[in-house]
Amino acid sequence: MRTLLITSHPDMIESGSQQYFLSSIKNQEDITIHHLENLYSKREIDVVKEQELLKKHDRIIFQFPFYWYSGTPLLKKWQDEVLGEGFGYGTRRKPLAGKEFGLVMMIGVAEREYQAGGEELFTISELTKPFQAMANKLGMIYLRPLSVFQFFYMEEEQKMNILIRYWQLLTMEKDISLATREEWLIEQLQKVAEHTTETGTLTFAMEQIQENRVKIDELKMVLDDMFLE
Repeated sequence: MRTLLITSHPDMIESGSQQYFLSSIKNQEDITIHHLENLYSKREIDVVKEQELLKKHDRIIFQFPFYWYSGTPLLKKWQDEVLGEGFGYGTRRKPLAGKEFGLVMMIGVAEREYQAGGEELFTISELTKPFQAMANKLGMIYLRPLSVFQFFYMEEEQKMNILIRYWQLLTMEKDISLATREEWLIEQLQKVAEHTTETGTLTFAMEQIQENRVKIDELKMVLDDMFLE
């Protein structure tokens, strides 16, 4: 699976949260990082090139700071032009149909404020309905978004936990079963092991996961037999 990560931020270099996440995926061959402000500083978008790039990937992710309950100005311009008539609508052909679409949003306000009775009043799911509608219009599969609330107030452990969710959104199959998550984790550990000589702990972790999987499969077979009887 190939993932196209379309990022938009007016000052990416100075954004600690954006740098934290992007630096963690620099060597991922199956992820294309596509920073709009870096590519289109003069705001003249190469529409044909962008459309071809979309066709070459299986999962499209928008990553941006949540500005006034939406994306950045350049991301909106990109949507208006790249997903325009003849590609995004106005034709029976749907070149992005069946592909997956997701959001990664950096949000400065606490999560508890995004609900009825909170300062922001509405939930993130309600406020991102235009993106959901866009995916629906294009025939895409909308994934659960990753909302990162108040990154700079997070403890290191919280940052690591949300970083794993970030990697999963970018690289893991949509199936969130335990077996899929185990396979994904083993794959990630194998990639790490390829770049280090200290493989003892990694090998032990992979063996434990595989051993647990065998036990779960055996238990499932026993339960299936009991049910059939």
